[in-house]
Amino acid sequence: MFKPTAIYFEKNIENYELGNELLEKYKDVPKIEIENHNNIEEMRKKSNKEFLKMKRNLIIGVRKTQKFVPNYKVSDYLVPYTSSGCIASCMYCYLVCNYNKCAYLRLFVNREQMLDKIIKTANEADRDLTFEIGSNSDLILENTITNNLVWTIENFKKAKKGKLTLPTKFAYVDDLIGLNHEKRIIIRMSVNPEYIINNVEFGTSRLKDRIEAINKLADADYEIGVLIAPVIFLDNWKELYHNLIVELQEKLNAKARSNIFFEIIFMTYSYVHNAINSEAFPNSIQIYDNNKMTGRGRGKYAYKKELRSEGEEFFRSELEKYFKNNRIWYVV
Repeated sequence: MFKPTAIYFEKNIENYELGNELLEKYKDVPKIEIENHNNIEEMRKKSNKEFLKMKRNLIIGVRKTQKFVPNYKVSDYLVPYTSSGCIASCMYCYLVCNYNKCAYLRLFVNREQMLDKIIKTANEADRDLTFEIGSNSDLILENTITNNLVWTIENFKKAKKGKLTLPTKFAYVDDLIGLNHEKRIIIRMSVNPEYIINNVEFGTSRLKDRIEAINKLADADYEIGVLIAPVIFLDNWKELYHNLIVELQEKLNAKARSNIFFEIIFMTYSYVHNAINSEAFPNSIQIYDNNKMTGRGRGKYAYKKELRSEGEEFFRSELEKYFKNNRIWYVV
């Protein structure tokens, strides 16, 4: 169970039920009042070597931005929701958007306001919409601190139509089993070979636990996706990902195997990632490969077109072999 080293909080969180619950829950944790959860100067001044120490802090505030961004993958909209950032330390995490700005977990206590906007948008639409509520954080992990995901699933039933979806790298799903989700919640489990989980996705659930969680969710009638993401093209990547797909085929139960869909996402990287990782994880494996990656502007890197094409062909062929009737939503 996560216990923060310190809590940075906006004064106005006391106007919200969840804000008071969190202050009481962590009453013995040192607290620092801040003006803006998005601009904590002392955090910005810390060195990259302190990255993991910053992960032990918890920031609590009120989310101001609630802009719905159109999306054309599994959801219709990406929706800012109850948290941003994470306490895990994946070396490629796109939430590490600037030096020391997004390293830590931020919780937003105005959940009623945010969910009401989703419900209103869903009810007024002329068709069923799907809202991605987990693009800024891992809500399965957050739920262990706030119980927000349980609260969300129970209260989303007020919507007459529509679905919610979220990705996760965590296996803490027991609190979701038994909820009346009305088959309107799509949970997508991110998986990678065990070697990559152990050496790159620090602080996340093991592969076997993620597979067990998929089975539990499938048995509880949730709609389930499997993200093979992000694909990292290490020198032996074909062996690693072949073994991963075989393990999924062997260990997922019949209900999960027959109903899951797949998303394939190739890793992108950045100068910021490389700078932080070299100082925060000096003994880790190198996931940036100049021979395989190319610049894509503003200090970001992606795999070269030829390797991405080879990767797409590989994954489509392997999944056709082991999961013949399962949909691949996209490969990017």
